[in-house]
Amino acid sequence: MANTAFQNQYRQEFIKGFAQRQSILRMAVTTEAMIKGSAAIFLTSAGSATATTRGVNGLIPARDNDLTQTTATLTEQHDLVHATGFNIFASQGNMNAIMQEESMGTINRKIDFDILTEMATGTLETGTAVTASKTLILKAYVHLLNQGVPNDGNIFAAISPAFFGYMLDIPGFASADYVVVKPHVNPPVPNVLDGKKNGYGEGWYKWMNVNWIVHPSIVGIGTSTERCFMWHRSAIGHAVNTESMESEVGYN
Repeated sequence: MANTAFQNQYRQEFIKGFAQRQSILRMAVTTEAMIKGSAAIFLTSAGSATATTRGVNGLIPARDNDLTQTTATLTEQHDLVHATGFNIFASQGNMNAIMQEESMGTINRKIDFDILTEMATGTLETGTAVTASKTLILKAYVHLLNQGVPNDGNIFAAISPAFFGYMLDIPGFASADYVVVKPHVNPPVPNVLDGKKNGYGEGWYKWMNVNWIVHPSIVGIGTSTERCFMWHRSAIGHAVNTESMESEVGYN
């Protein structure tokens, strides 16, 4: 006969696992909140024309606008978690909240996956894979500026944690003399205490007038072939039908 009767304590409040639950990149692209339709069409102008002089006949030469219509086609995306009403009632913790948060996290990760996949179709690259360094950063930065990309504070970079680690060895990035959000001290996201934001960053580190986003889903993360990106907000768009997005728990 056992002389102990141990008791198990089950915590009612569930502990969130380590997973990305918010879209990190949607704030770094041109967005469109659709209400009705199957596609969003973004209009862009080349802006590459040059000024001309008046002709000998006194007339100013005319030209057409160089416009491009780029289509983002909407697709249905779902994450259906199934549980019986009894299982929800009998389970540990708030199963309704768990199902809602996990489904919304799945959809938000898909948003970032789509954006990263689209950026991977770009043709402007820095060459073969090399170790992250200030030289590599400047090469990517200069590539963009050579294409006429405006240095207006809307240039973003999605980097891996390893890339970020190498950046911490760059004095100009890690020093408080050059950056507002000190990477050795403060996180890039706003500090929230009792529901109130206490400052810090906007979701990214800002350096060289580039907004640096550390992302956990970079292609090839943890390998020697990680693929990081630098782009201007106007270079890529994302559309979502915000009116019909749901994460409700109900019954069939």
